[in-house]
Amino acid sequence: MPLRSCLAILLSCATLVGPSPARADDDHDRAREALQEGKILPLRTVLDIVERSYPGQVVKVEFEEDDGEYLYEIRLLQASGNLLKLKIDARDGRVLGVKGKHMQFRDDD
Repeated sequence: MPLRSCLAILLSCATLVGPSPARADDDHDRAREALQEGKILPLRTVLDIVERSYPGQVVKVEFEEDDGEYLYEIRLLQASGNLLKLKIDARDGRVLGVKGKHMQFRDDD
């Protein structure tokens, strides 16, 4: 299943199993507001950036805002079974950090 198609399903499921529906709604509202104000990139754009360097299926996406810093936390399941946790600057799509063992990267350059 393509990364984008999988994301819609997973985001729907994430709100069901998240810490609380109210918090998921708050995160969604804050992300939508920041996007409308031009403070962050659309999630689709960020996923396109991530997909170019980190192959795998998105299993979870979280949006965080703290003191004016906007982050997407994306978890990917790679074909090897490895789970990656990526911290992405939501303003420009820059990868700030990656956690996971035996990571697989694409070298398209």
